[in-house]
Amino acid sequence: MAAKIIDGVALAERIKQDVAVRVRAMPKPVYLVAVLVGATPAGELYAQRQGDACRALGIQYDLLTLPDDVTQKDVKREIRRLNDDPNVTGIMMHLPLPQHLDAPRLQYEIDVVKDVEGVNPANIGYVVYGHTVIAPCTALSVIELIKSTGVEMRGAEATVVGASQIVGKPVSLLLTEQMATVRLCHIATRDLKEHTRAADLLVVAVGKAGLIIADHVKEGAVVIDVGINRITAPDGTKKTVGDVDFESVRQKAGHITPVPGGVGPMTVAMLLKNTLRSAEILFGLQK
Repeated sequence: MAAKIIDGVALAERIKQDVAVRVRAMPKPVYLVAVLVGATPAGELYAQRQGDACRALGIQYDLLTLPDDVTQKDVKREIRRLNDDPNVTGIMMHLPLPQHLDAPRLQYEIDVVKDVEGVNPANIGYVVYGHTVIAPCTALSVIELIKSTGVEMRGAEATVVGASQIVGKPVSLLLTEQMATVRLCHIATRDLKEHTRAADLLVVAVGKAGLIIADHVKEGAVVIDVGINRITAPDGTKKTVGDVDFESVRQKAGHITPVPGGVGPMTVAMLLKNTLRSAEILFGLQK
């Protein structure tokens, strides 16, 4: 029997509705400022959509646009200004940055509590020690998608394919926090199938279309596809696919996320939820 499709769009809408209710109950405004270095049509369109999503939930949103030749020192000064502004409850920085800027170093400048993307290395460190403040949005979305299936994570065998700083490694840590037994695979893993076939929970975040086929998957597994790849179909049209060969794997898995419509909309929802969480911590409503 074919796998159950995990509807990331529907789950994201439920999360956003909950965020909107809680935002309205806040004692002060929730206020997110995004930093965009170098104005491009694509970057500005993404920021506009992000702003629309925030305002739809009652979150105040501003975009701080800086020139593409801005210095590291000046970006750092702007981030510190936002850190010190008591009205600003959340900060995020659009990537990629111009090559002359050190993105990890600038992310480290963002206040740990106002870091709504969870990219400050200190926030990753808190996840390691089991005291999560703000976790990376995509990693959180993976956990929420697994929870939505009702499959027990405690004691489950989990395999994460891809060891990136913002997805693979944080997902592994969050799964461990849920008491799953985790294997983290990467480019040097010798026998990928040995690890993926053992997984009750399989998370794939590599960026290689069709990497995982049915032969990689355990019968009845939960498969979360984080990959986003633009490919050209035989008829010449462009389409977006994941790292998992959806049609073959869905015949074997128990639950599977589609691409698009799975992790993507959930990542947006988790950014909004993190924005609320940052405000709640600053206002003393959460530890």
